[in-house]
Amino acid sequence: MRGDFDFRDLFVLDMANNHQGQLEHGLRIIREVAEVTRAEGVRAALKFQFRELESFIHPTHRAGSGNKHIPRFLSTRLGPDQFATLTEEVRRQALVTMATPFDEASVALIERLGIEVVKVASASATDWPLIERIATCNRPVIFSTGGLTLKEIDDLVSFFEHRRVHFAIMHCVSIYPTPDERMQLRQVETLGSRYPNHVIGFSTHERPEDTAPVGVAVASGARMLERHVGIETDAIKLNAYSSTPAQLAAWIRAAKRARALVGDETRPAAAVEEKESLLSLRRGVYVRRPVKAGSALTAEDVYFAMPCGEGQLSSGQFKNGILTLKALEPDQALCLEALEIPHNPEQQVLFTTIHTIKAMLNQARIVLNTEFEAEFSHHYGLAKFPQWGATIISCVNRTYCKKLVIQTPGQRHPSHYHKRKEETFQVLHGILEVNIEGRRRTLSPGDTLLVQQGVWHEFWSDTGVIFEEISTTHYNDDSFYEDKEINRKSRDERKTAVNHWGRYQI
Repeated sequence: MRGDFDFRDLFVLDMANNHQGQLEHGLRIIREVAEVTRAEGVRAALKFQFRELESFIHPTHRAGSGNKHIPRFLSTRLGPDQFATLTEEVRRQALVTMATPFDEASVALIERLGIEVVKVASASATDWPLIERIATCNRPVIFSTGGLTLKEIDDLVSFFEHRRVHFAIMHCVSIYPTPDERMQLRQVETLGSRYPNHVIGFSTHERPEDTAPVGVAVASGARMLERHVGIETDAIKLNAYSSTPAQLAAWIRAAKRARALVGDETRPAAAVEEKESLLSLRRGVYVRRPVKAGSALTAEDVYFAMPCGEGQLSSGQFKNGILTLKALEPDQALCLEALEIPHNPEQQVLFTTIHTIKAMLNQARIVLNTEFEAEFSHHYGLAKFPQWGATIISCVNRTYCKKLVIQTPGQRHPSHYHKRKEETFQVLHGILEVNIEGRRRTLSPGDTLLVQQGVWHEFWSDTGVIFEEISTTHYNDDSFYEDKEINRKSRDERKTAVNHWGRYQI
C-alpha cells in the first residue's frame, strides 16, 4: 500500500463542470482558487470530473435525453488535450492534482495525465467494475459515502484494504444543496470510530454562504474537506452549492477557525493565564486562632476564604494532620513552605493508578464485568509502583487462562520467566515494548507474541498499554525473577489483590 500521501488537512476543490466546457474559464478558476488557498496558507487539491462521453452515454440519449445530467455533460465537454492543459496549470499553481473518473476509460486518462489522487463519487461507490479498475492504478483514493449503507461502506473499506489501496473516506450527502435536517454530520464521528485507521473527511453540498456545517464537521473529526468551486460572469451563473473565490475564502477561514477552536486530541497543560485566573478564584487556608509551631491542624483550626495567594495552601489541599513548622497568628495564611503535609503515599499511588486505568479502559472501549479481581504487582514496593509494576485483571483461570494486563505510561515489569505457564500477549490498546531473551519487540494493537516456558522476558510501555495474556493455567509460585531480591519477597510484599477496584479494601 502506498501510504506516503497525507490526506490530513487537505482541502479538495471540485471544479466539476463549472469550467462550462471553456478552457480559458477553467484556467481562470484554477488560478483564482489557488490565489485563495495561498492567501489562507492551506494545502489544496483541484479536482476534475472525467467521463468518456462517447461510451458513457447510451446512443439513444445523446440527443433529447430526459436525464437532467446528460445535456449538461454534453454541453460542457472538454477533450483530453484540454484537460492536460488544465492539469499542467494545477501543477504550476502548486495544487494537488485529483480527478473523479466515472468510467474505466477515464481511469486510463488519469494515468496518462499523471494525476496524483483518484476520487470515487458516491454514485460510483457500488460500481464494482469501475472500482476494480481504480484499484489497479496505484494511486491514493478518496471515496464518498452519499446514500451508502454501512454494509456498502464496510464492503468498500475491506476491498481497498485487501487490495492494499491507500484511501480516505468522505462523509457526503448527495442532495444539492443539502438542507440542515439532512446533513447528518454526526456520521463523521461514526465513521471515525468504525474505521479508526483511515482519515475521515466531509464533502459539502450546502449553500456556499453557509459556513456553520464545516465548523461542525471539523469538530466531529473531519480532517479533509471538499467544496465545489467556480466563477460567475455575466453569462455564467453558478449552481446553488458551488462557491465563488470569495465564498471559498470565507469557508476556508471558518474551517481554520474551527480547527483552532477544537484544538489538540491530547490534553494540554493549562496556560499561565488560565492558572492565574483559576488561582484568583480559589479559596486559601487561614488559621482561626493562634497556633504554635509543630501543631497538627484539624478542620477546627482553620477556615477557607478568598484570595489564595501564590505559595499558599488552597482549600482543596487541606487535610487533617498538617503540621505547622512555625507559629501562626489568627487570620494568617498557611504557606506551603512552612508546612509538613502528611500523606499515605502507598494508598494514594493505588488510588491514582486505578483512576488512570479506568480512563484507559474507557478510551479503549473495554468493558469489565463486576466480578473481577484486580492484582497490583509492585515488585519494588508501592512507592515505586508508577515506575515498576503492572495491574492484572483476572478473567478466567482454568486449564486455560485469560488476563488483562495494564501498564500506565512509564511502567516497567522486571525480567522473569515461568516454569509451568506458556503465554501469548495480544495488544489491545497502546504500545507494548518487550525484551524477550535479549531481543526487543515493539507491539502495536493487534500484534501477538508467544512466550514459552523458561523464556526470559520483560515489558514496559511509554504510552500506557492494555494487552491480553492468554495462557495455560496460572500458578502463584511460577514467576522467577532475574533480580533475586524480588524472589526473596513474599507474595504479599509484591502483590496487592482486591475485588473489583477494592473500594473498601484499600
